[in-house]
Amino acid sequence: MKIKPMIRSNICLNAHPIGCKKAVEDQIEYTKIRRREREEKNPETKKLGPKNVLVLGCSNGYGLASRISATFGYGAKTVGVSFEKPGTPTKCGTAGWYNNLTFDKCAQNEGIFSQTINGDAYSNEIKSEVIKIAKENDIKFDLVVYSLASPVRTDPETGVMYKSVLKPFGKTFSGTTIDPFTGELKEISAEPATEEEAANTVKVMGGEDWQLWINQLSQNDVLAEGCITVAYSYIGPEATQALYRNGTIGKAKEHLEATALTLDKQMSSFKGRAFVSVNKGLVTKSSAVIPVIPLYLASLFKVMKELGNHEGCIEQINRLFDSRLYIAQKDEEGRTLIPVDSENRIRIDDWELSEEVQRKVDELMPKVTSENAKDLVDLEGYKHDFLATSGFDIEGVDYEAEVETFDTI
Repeated sequence: MKIKPMIRSNICLNAHPIGCKKAVEDQIEYTKIRRREREEKNPETKKLGPKNVLVLGCSNGYGLASRISATFGYGAKTVGVSFEKPGTPTKCGTAGWYNNLTFDKCAQNEGIFSQTINGDAYSNEIKSEVIKIAKENDIKFDLVVYSLASPVRTDPETGVMYKSVLKPFGKTFSGTTIDPFTGELKEISAEPATEEEAANTVKVMGGEDWQLWINQLSQNDVLAEGCITVAYSYIGPEATQALYRNGTIGKAKEHLEATALTLDKQMSSFKGRAFVSVNKGLVTKSSAVIPVIPLYLASLFKVMKELGNHEGCIEQINRLFDSRLYIAQKDEEGRTLIPVDSENRIRIDDWELSEEVQRKVDELMPKVTSENAKDLVDLEGYKHDFLATSGFDIEGVDYEAEVETFDTI
């Protein structure tokens, strides 16, 4: 059958297997080109980079880009964890499931170890499975990427399920968002969170599970000396602060950042490091459903593309790796001297939050109306990125061709 995107409330409910495959292959090709350019410019960079990598939340967005960058940018072995719905001969799987299939196949074709676990990364069972794989394959992870973005989490000790919410504190939030397919602007509002909702959001999206992972990996001796662990976060512009950074999600991000400081001290016993990397705002399955963000991102993309410094997930993470995590400088203790801000955070959102970019975005957003949106902001770019997360609108894919089965790529 022919597959067309099924979209409801800024969520794409299906995926295109061939489109997902091509999108992953395109990211791999970009990374290989960047690797060649980097090594030609400075042959010493061949000695840098990770060797054994664990990516928690490996199937989409920044997690997938991290796995691709590690393997095809540096030749690293990887273990990936994500919770995806497999395809069957007659029913479509999730985009992440097809992404994982493609990644594993491409790594295998190049003779690089890759193993993907499909399951709940919050559970003790999956943590034990990762440790078992590491020991069976004589792996000690020198990079652990934490990129989980689930709306719910079950505490592995109590069995209690917690749900996160995107809400402000104190008073109702009102703002403008945009439908990327029609250009229509809408006023939306969100009621303030209760203390319980805020606490539950921290349980889901804070640093508790990240801490549990590092503790168990360390206790079972599967972390290498000098291991780096990094979790991904976002700050964003002033326009989104009331709902995002100063709301329930912000509380969770603060907990995540505090956890990074704790882990950094804890891991110093084996020269390890722990960081939060604050990344650029991009269209992901998570950001697409956050009110106000679509209008901001469509404006941001317009400005950054005009300035020539726009990045997608794969460009962002390649830059994170080759200009932050894996550089030659060392500190007095022999650990990689990674550039950070005053709160020990890696800032790969530096281009987005530059004074010039934010000034231009601030000037643009108030001018946008339902009538002129398609001309003023980058609706086409936003729409493309939204569809691409599910394997649609990928250059080189024949979407009129019949897909005969959904359990393979």
